[in-house]
Amino acid sequence: MSLWTALLDVLILLLAALLLGSLCERLKQSALLGYLLAGTLLGPNALDWMPNHTAVATIAELGIALLLFTIGLEFSWRRLRSIGPIALGGGTVQVLLTSVLAAGICLMLGLGGRAALAFGAMIALSSTACVVRLLVSRAEIDGVYGRNALGILLLQDIAVVPLVLVVTALGGEGQGSMAQIGLEMGRAVVVAAVLVGALFLLLNYLVPLLLNTEQAARNRDLPILLAIVTGVGTAWVSHTLGLSPVLGAFIAGLLLAESPFATQIRADIASVRTLFVTLFFSSIGMLCNPAWVLEHWATVAGVVAVIVFGKSIVIFGVGRLFRCSPGHAVATGICLAQVGEFSFVLAEVARQGQLIDSGLFELIVASTIGTLFLTPYLVAAAPHVARAVGRLSAWRTQALPRQPEPLAESTAKMSGHIVIVGFGPAGQCVARALEQDHQALVVVVELNAKSADVARGYGLRTYIGDATSPEMLEHLCVGAAKVVAVTIPDPAAARQIIEGVRSLGTDTSIIARARYHRYRSELALAGAVAVIDEEEQVGLQMASAVQEKLRTGVAHGYPKPPPGIEPADTRW
Repeated sequence: MSLWTALLDVLILLLAALLLGSLCERLKQSALLGYLLAGTLLGPNALDWMPNHTAVATIAELGIALLLFTIGLEFSWRRLRSIGPIALGGGTVQVLLTSVLAAGICLMLGLGGRAALAFGAMIALSSTACVVRLLVSRAEIDGVYGRNALGILLLQDIAVVPLVLVVTALGGEGQGSMAQIGLEMGRAVVVAAVLVGALFLLLNYLVPLLLNTEQAARNRDLPILLAIVTGVGTAWVSHTLGLSPVLGAFIAGLLLAESPFATQIRADIASVRTLFVTLFFSSIGMLCNPAWVLEHWATVAGVVAVIVFGKSIVIFGVGRLFRCSPGHAVATGICLAQVGEFSFVLAEVARQGQLIDSGLFELIVASTIGTLFLTPYLVAAAPHVARAVGRLSAWRTQALPRQPEPLAESTAKMSGHIVIVGFGPAGQCVARALEQDHQALVVVVELNAKSADVARGYGLRTYIGDATSPEMLEHLCVGAAKVVAVTIPDPAAARQIIEGVRSLGTDTSIIARARYHRYRSELALAGAVAVIDEEEQVGLQMASAVQEKLRTGVAHGYPKPPPGIEPADTRW
């Protein structure tokens, strides 16, 4: 097989992915589904137009490692903490609980213990690539359930690394006893620790002697070469040491993220990542056997249904455990009710370790692809189901007898007050504008406990709760309020709050924030008397700044950073 023959197969696959991905986008679906279809149609189990599909799969395997490398570059503990406890705590509980429940079901169906554990690990992961892309395109990533889903997905991406170690140990040579499996895992952890230490010393002490920030600024090729050498080289070293290449690539990205070149590297390798992600999903499609799926369609449909409903219920329970409202918890569960792309990595490791046979592997591949095809519809349905569950929850709460609550007592006589929904940067600006003349009238409702503490620091009456809940709006006496300022960025939640306020009071003035221009008319129709269009306001301010510079003369050079902005890390 020549290099050019393999290159031709790659080009054919990319062309098919381009065409089918574009078709899926026109049909309001994710382009990733088109990539999967391209691999399925051209693969060895369908048209078989790619005789060198093994070479393509090998290239795609490198793409998996580079994908984990870029995830390591983008990972940040600060980002996880900013999302809240559901990211670290909820994500961890979800992975463990889903793995255990799935493994238990497999054991009851007669699957072996090691295979059941491996299957549970695969089912625990959801699709970061599909879900995040869909939430961003629908402008729902800033919503409560969007942030919850993002936090759990970030934790799942981190969990890929230990899960690969676990599945590798389960399928290792020492399958005779649990002690031997533990010994194998211990060896893997020690080797990984040595690899981390070596990389830390290399990137923090040796590389700075060869490369500094001035050189990187003059020659942008050097940081890119550093990223490629570090990512691919670490993946190769991990493979040589008997570890998974994705483990080494992820560690390399994690450590390189601490360098001052991290932002530039992320931007420069984005196109390379797109190429390998496309090849990765197309290679997944090549694993699918349409004839086998047609023969066992009932089994595949049953497994897909169990996965979708099972993961939705588990994640709903996790959300409720971390004090999410029923609507937001069920929306988070529906968004993450699929099996993710990294499950294929675990499935391949399990197959190579002879943990699963070819039939089970085919079932895993077909079921995973089936859940990925359902994902666009699940993400689209999530906000509608959340609103229905929220209304049902409010109806049940009102129907049940309950004791008077302190919140109701403290707000029972409020009238002519000002309610600020959400206390992020926008809500804080509103509060500062009202601080001198109207502070005593301001009431803040915020779902995030940290933001609520900030509001209390302003000396404002603050309540922690979900403003989409009709009961919460009643407690806040929004029908008697003079103004309600809805400052949250989530358009679906904002519309629901506006409709709830309007149903309780026709004279209340509602001021709403529209993150994107396309939601302006929607919020106005819901009942807002004024909608602040962020895109329009940004455009007006930028136009004003451009006119001001043209009038006074454009200043040359780079401005000094604003107060409070730390300079770049100069360790290198």
